[in-house]
Amino acid sequence: MPKIAANPDLKAGSAFFMYLFFLLLLPQVTGAQQNIIPDDTFFQGGRSGEVPAETYPLPAINIVVGDNPNDAGETINITWDRSPDDFTGGKVKEYRIFRAEVIDGQPGEYKEVGDIPAGKTVYSYQDGNTRDGVSYYYVVQAVNFLKINNELAWLAETLSEPAGPVKSAAQWFDWRRSNALIGVLLLSSFIIIFIRQARSGKELFIRKIAGLEAVDEAVGRATEMGKKIFYIPGLSDMDNMQTIASITILGRVAELAAQYETWLEVPVCRSMVMVTAKEVVKEAYSKVGRPDAFQEDQVHYLTDDQFGYAAGIDGMVVRERPATIFFMGTFYAESLILAETGNSIGAIQIAGTAMPSQLPFFVAACDYTLIGEELFTASAYLSKEPKLLGSIKGQDMGKAVMLVAIITGIIMETFGIWDFSSLFSVIE
Repeated sequence: MPKIAANPDLKAGSAFFMYLFFLLLLPQVTGAQQNIIPDDTFFQGGRSGEVPAETYPLPAINIVVGDNPNDAGETINITWDRSPDDFTGGKVKEYRIFRAEVIDGQPGEYKEVGDIPAGKTVYSYQDGNTRDGVSYYYVVQAVNFLKINNELAWLAETLSEPAGPVKSAAQWFDWRRSNALIGVLLLSSFIIIFIRQARSGKELFIRKIAGLEAVDEAVGRATEMGKKIFYIPGLSDMDNMQTIASITILGRVAELAAQYETWLEVPVCRSMVMVTAKEVVKEAYSKVGRPDAFQEDQVHYLTDDQFGYAAGIDGMVVRERPATIFFMGTFYAESLILAETGNSIGAIQIAGTAMPSQLPFFVAACDYTLIGEELFTASAYLSKEPKLLGSIKGQDMGKAVMLVAIITGIIMETFGIWDFSSLFSVIE
C-alpha cells in the first residue's frame, strides 16, 4: 500500500495552533497552582508568601482542657475564649482542634481531632483512640479561608498556645443523677419502715379493690349452683410479670375452691405455665387439708395459637356453662371474644390485666376488672402477708412524694422560682 506524504503547510499550521493553545493555557494552570493551598499544609499556617498577611486571624486565648466529669472516661473537654476576630463577618470561619500524645515527657506529633464553626467555644472530644490515664496536649487553631467556585483559594490559620497535659478518667458516680439516688433511698426507706410496722402487728390501710373483694362471692356462687369455675391465666409465659401475678391470684382462688369443694378448671396455652399452675393448685389443695381432692386434669394445656386458644375456651364455656370465669394476665385481641362469650351465658366474670388497649373490653363485658397495678397488688391484698403489704404501702408513699415533687416543680417553673430567697420574696 503506498504511503501518503504529509502536507508541509498543514504540518506547519498544526504546530502553530498547538503553540498558541499552550501559550494561553499555561498562565491559568500556573496561577491555579499558586492559589490553591494543598490540604496537607493547613497545620503549618498556610504559605505566608502567597496568603495576604492581613487575612490571618488572631488566635483563640485562655485554652482550658480537663477531664469530662460524671462519665465513663475517654472524654476530654476543651474550652477557650473566642478570638478577637471571631464575630459576624470577621476573619475566623472555624476552629480546628489538634492533639498530641505526651511521649517521654514531651508532646509528640499534633493531629487534627475535630473542628467546629466560629462562635463556638466548647469542644468535647471522645473517640475510641482516647485512652484513660494517658496525657495529651491540645491546641486550638483559628481558621480563615476563601473559596472560589467551591475550590479553596487560600487558607490562613493561627495556632493558640498549647494547653495540657490532661488525662481522662472514669468516675464512680454520675452526680447529675443524684435525684435518682435520693428517690431510691426514700423509696427503700418507706418500704422498710412499713414492712417493720406490718410485722409488729400494726394494721396498714389498703384501699378496697372491688374485684378482689368479689372473689369469695364468685366462688360461693359457683358452689351454690354446682357449676365449674374457669380460670384463664392469659397468653404470656412465666417470664411475664402479669402471668406471675395471675398465678399468685390462682393460688387464692384454688384455696377457696378446695374449701367449698367446687371444681376449678385452668386451661393454659404455655407448657411452663401449665407446670407452674398445676403445682400452685396442688399446693393450695394441700394447704386447706384436701390433697386428695386435687386432680391432674384440672390444669391442662390447649394450644399455643392465640385464636385457637380463644376458640377452645369459648367452646368449653358454651358447652359446660361455668358459673364463674376469671381472666387474669396478658390478653390481646381475643379479650373481647372471651369476655363476650362468658357474658352471654350469664357467668360472673372477674378480669385483670395491665394491657391498656384491652381494659375497655373487660370493663364493658365483665362484672369486675382489676386495672393495671391492681393486678400486681392482688397477692398482697389477698394474702395479707406483712412483707407484701409493707412493700405496697411503701411504694404508694414513694409515689405520693414524687407527685408532690412534680407539682412543686410545675409551680416553681410557672412562676420562675428556683431558690428559697426568691420564694421568700414572693411570699412577702
